[in-house]
Amino acid sequence: MSGRLVSVVMPMYNAERFVRRPVESVLGQRHGELELVVVDDGSSDGSVDLVADYARQDARVRLLRSPRNGGVAAARNQALDAATGRYVAFLDSDDWWHADKLAIQLAELERGDAAVSYAAYQRVAEDGRVLATVSPPPDLDHARLLRSNHIGNCTGIYDRQRIAAEPRFLRIGHEDYVFWLALLRAGVRAVRAGDGGMPLAWYLVRDGSQSSNKLRAARWQWRIYRDVEGMGAVASGWHMLHYLRHALAKRR
Repeated sequence: MSGRLVSVVMPMYNAERFVRRPVESVLGQRHGELELVVVDDGSSDGSVDLVADYARQDARVRLLRSPRNGGVAAARNQALDAATGRYVAFLDSDDWWHADKLAIQLAELERGDAAVSYAAYQRVAEDGRVLATVSPPPDLDHARLLRSNHIGNCTGIYDRQRIAAEPRFLRIGHEDYVFWLALLRAGVRAVRAGDGGMPLAWYLVRDGSQSSNKLRAARWQWRIYRDVEGMGAVASGWHMLHYLRHALAKRR
């Protein structure tokens, strides 16, 4: 895990309509020292054929197949097991990146002692409308991250050499949020890269997506506070108020 190789983890399930743009946004990065590890989670459409074509044309693309549909957490864990880069970043098969995203974030990580970097991003509807620009705070610790998921998973990147142990994704709602909480719980520094108002990624809000159900998302959040973080009812309620306030702000 030496050098500046970035392993980009991409789970995929029936993403034929969307996957070209994410893949091309990775391969078009100004920082080209990367591998794109795509784990197909049992797709039944043309997703696999599309990514296989990219893999034949560009050796940086690695296509892995899951023996059965195990969900996004299992697919990401499979990709982490296969990843060889010092740095790990995440991109789902319907989101996409700014061409300078990795270059800006690597410069930020190499500038100081932070192990995690994240950035501003935009939430975009399927028809192309920008729903909101999410500008996270300039730095984060575990306590601040508990109040809201300030790290958009499509913007997060971490340095494996600066963490004691690599977490695993749990099969739970908001599994990406739980993953970043686990990293910051160990005391690592997390910093925002780039201008807080400049989006380095775009998150597609798909019609009917699970995360668009606000009541279900709130229930997931409560379970994280109670079951994963082990908080009491009072502390969970206090953090829940902060979560709801930030969740509403993201959707303005």
